[in-house]
Parts: sequence; structure tokens; C-alpha cells
Amino acid sequence: MIAVIAQPEQAAVVEEFFELFKTPWEPYRPGVAYDVVVATTDEMPYPMPKLLISYGAARQNIDAAGGIVPGSSHAGGMVGHHDSPVPIYAGLLTFKTDDRVARYVTADVGLVGVGFQVGDSDVLRVGYDVFEEIRFLLSSGQPVGNAHIPALDLHIGMLREWILAAGIPVVEIPPIPAGHDFAVCLTHDIDFIGIRQHRFDHSMFGFVYRATIGGVRDLVRGRTRVGRLLRSWRAVASLPFVYLGWAKDFWEPFGWYLKIEQGLPATYFLIPFKRRAGEKVPGSKAAWRATAYDVTDLEQWTPVLMKQGCELGVHGIDAWHSPARGREELARISSAANGAAVGVRMHWLMQDATTPSVLEEAGYGYDSSVGYNETVGYRSGTTQVFRPLGTMALLELPMHIQDGALFFSNRLDLSEAEAETRCEPLLANARRLGGVLTVLWHDRSHGPERFWGDFYIGLVRTLKSLGPWFGTASQIVGWFRQRREVQFDGTSLRSTGTAIEPPLRIRVHDPSAGNYADIAWNGQTTLEVDRLLKGASERRSGLPRTELCSQS
Repeated sequence: MIAVIAQPEQAAVVEEFFELFKTPWEPYRPGVAYDVVVATTDEMPYPMPKLLISYGAARQNIDAAGGIVPGSSHAGGMVGHHDSPVPIYAGLLTFKTDDRVARYVTADVGLVGVGFQVGDSDVLRVGYDVFEEIRFLLSSGQPVGNAHIPALDLHIGMLREWILAAGIPVVEIPPIPAGHDFAVCLTHDIDFIGIRQHRFDHSMFGFVYRATIGGVRDLVRGRTRVGRLLRSWRAVASLPFVYLGWAKDFWEPFGWYLKIEQGLPATYFLIPFKRRAGEKVPGSKAAWRATAYDVTDLEQWTPVLMKQGCELGVHGIDAWHSPARGREELARISSAANGAAVGVRMHWLMQDATTPSVLEEAGYGYDSSVGYNETVGYRSGTTQVFRPLGTMALLELPMHIQDGALFFSNRLDLSEAEAETRCEPLLANARRLGGVLTVLWHDRSHGPERFWGDFYIGLVRTLKSLGPWFGTASQIVGWFRQRREVQFDGTSLRSTGTAIEPPLRIRVHDPSAGNYADIAWNGQTTLEVDRLLKGASERRSGLPRTELCSQS
């Protein structure tokens, strides 16, 4: 059992941290003997635990017991952790020590983590506040320069590693569905349903320019091929026939995606009201946010998509700042989805600090707007679905890979080979950390003049080869919600009783053997935590073991 001594204002952050690091914990109770105490205050536990981890960017009372002398304070820094540096955003303290103290954690600014003993207890003193780091990640989010680092997940990994290094076994429910290494959510923001709706407007003229002059420029820059350029010119030449209905609309997205994804579930975020740019939109081109279609123009496609196992969500206009508008937009899409629409991704990813609570008040079950327009990666530092601070029920499905971020000339502007290189670490992190990899591919990305469809085909093929669980946004958020509802009740592990599919993994780490055992559990039985810990190695029998792995 982990006990936590934290600042009163950190209560919500602590609770969310231990929903992500799903392991037994409780607020510290004086007089109780614990295996591990995690502290971000000066309060000293009594009796002392086997392991005390004292976090903080200011001097602590425990420092004197270890002979630790504070060094210098820094606004932040980069902590070394194996091959994955961990950025620190909310303050960092370095230490000066002698040879009696073990050097545990170093950063680019100096020594920030040291270990020593107080009586029979191990103490690890870390010069930053992990819960303030989590607060920053879940509220402000990472700057673009650190987007590639799953910082929150690495904080979980470091805490787990330190506990195991002290010889203390850990039981947890990792964010990994049994039978798979991770989950994948394929999503599509539908801003256009065809070029036929755009006659002599900025969308049409922009297309003509990019397909002709821009196409030649892209050919010279090595961003397109001659065959694609010729297809773009043919598309421009076909415009009069497309408008007359004599030629296929090359921007129509749904048939292409259904063919390429071949039965994989996907989530389509649809515009609720056409010709609404929305309020509070910054920039001189705010009017361009208005679309020429809305969900009422898709009566042919919405039942087809749902029949194929796909989900319809809200591509919100004003829901990010107005509960009333949010309810209106949700009702509009729900009517097309037979009442099944529960989620939203904001058009242009519009959001501010109040957006999560606004969306919750409007009745949404999940949001998927936390991501980057400028790059790919982990805005909140995690592969996991999480609950935004200040909400009670709304969950956030983070978005990780976006086509526009990879290929637009005013964003990363990558070639296909460069984009593959940029995405490879995200796939590797998904396999290593679990959680979900959320992919956004827009409506007209497959056609002229973008031709980003070939890359998407390869990406989906690669993902399928890795054997993840593919689910709609609602399915994946629902799985994480069921995981959150599981409780470590004293010495027992119990759920609400509803079958969890795919099953959860109950992971038992055995530090003495240097491995862990995974047990598939669908929540239909009660598991005894003490029994799990005693049966951590293969020497124990009677538990349905799915795999035994070396501890990494």
C-alpha cells in the first residue's frame, strides 16, 4: 500500500495520478505502518515506512537527516531517465552531497535525486514536486518542443521503478487490454464532404492554386511526384463536370475510408451546423472556420457508417465555451446517430482552461481535442485517457498523430519518409507503455492535391501488424472508464460487476525475481491482492496467468 502526504490543494491531482498509475494507495493515516509513503510536504511519517519518497523543489525537514545541502533552484530542467529524458516544468532543486549519499537522479542542471537511510528505512529525496508536474501536464500541457516525450507516463514509470528497487512488490492495473499491447483509435474530422459545395470561394481557389502552381513547387521540393501532379491537374480540369454532377467528387471521404479501413471501427466527428464560424475565434481568417455542409447533408452516409461499426461524434463549433451551444450541437449529431453521440472534438481544436467543465455541463461523455495542430505527440504527456482537472465525469481521449501537423507546409512540412520516422517513436511508446494511440486523418487528405492517403494506408497496415485493439472513441473511453471504476478495497480487487471487454490485465511485479506476471480479469470475480502478491512468481499456482515477463 502506498500512502500519500500532499498539500490539500493537490488532492484532485493525486487522485487522478493514481487513476493513471492504478495501484493500491490512500491518504496517509498517522500511526499506520506503510510499505511506501510519497510525500510533497514537510510532514514526517511515523512509523517510518520501508520507503519514503520525498518530493519537493524547496528544502525539506528530511534533508538534514541525510546530510543533504540544497544547491540551486531552477524554473525547470531535463531529468535523465534511461534513454528517455523527462522534462520538469514546475520547479527544480539541485543538491550538494558527500559520498554517503547515493546519486539517484541527475538532470541537465545537476543532481536532483539522492538516496540515503534513516534507521531501517530507505529515503529517496527528489528535487521536484511530482504532483505539480502532473498538474502542469493535465492543465497547461507540454510545449511543442517536448511533444515527443510521454512525460506523465515516465513519471509513473520512475515511481514504480524506485519502489521495486527497494524490494517492494507492486500490483497494478496497467492501461493495456488483455490480449493486446495497446489500443488504437482511428478518427476523422469531417470539414468538407466534397468540393461540389465550394464554388468560387476560398476553398476552391485555394485548391486550384495548390493543385497547379503549388503542385509544381512541391515537385521541385520533392514533396510530390509527377504522377500525383498530373492527377491534380486532371482534378482541376474536371471541376466543371464535378459541379454539373457528371464526374465523381474527388473530395468525398466516406467511401474511401470504409474501403481502406476494411471494417475497422472509426469515429467520425461531424459538423452540426453549416455556415457557422463560431464565436470567440481569433485571427483574421476566423470566417473560414464556417463549413459548407452539416450533418443534415449526410442522410445517405450516417446509417452506412453506423452499420459498419463506426461512431458519430460532434465536431464542435461553440461547445468549447458555451454549455448552451454545446447542448445544441450534441442534440443535432445525436439525432443523426439515433441518440448514440456522446463525444466531441472541437473544430480547429479550440479550447481554453474552462473548456472541460463547459463540455461536461453540456452533457458530453468525452472530449478528444487535447493534441497539437503544429506537431505530433503528447500534449498532456500521456498515452492514457484521463479526467481533466475540474471535472467529475468527462474523460479526455488525447490525440497523438494528425495528418495536417505532419504534412502542411506551415507546420512540420515532412516528406512521407520523414513522417514515418517521426511516427515510429509514438508506435514504439504505445507498445511499451500501453494506453491508446489516437490518429486523426481529415476528410480530403486522400485526394488531390494533398495525396496523404498512401501514407495513411501504410500507417494503418503497420498498426494492424502490431495487433492492437481497435475501438471507436466511445469504446476506448468506456474501457478506460471501467478501469477507473475498479477499486482496491482493502485486500480485495473488485469492479462494478459489468463484464470488461477486452479484459483488464492485473500485473504483479516481483522485485526479487525481476519479473512480472499478468493476469487477465474481466471484473466478474473478486481477486485478493495479498494472494496476487504472494503468487507473483511462477512458483505459485492457482491463478490464471497470461504471461510472465522480464522486468524492464
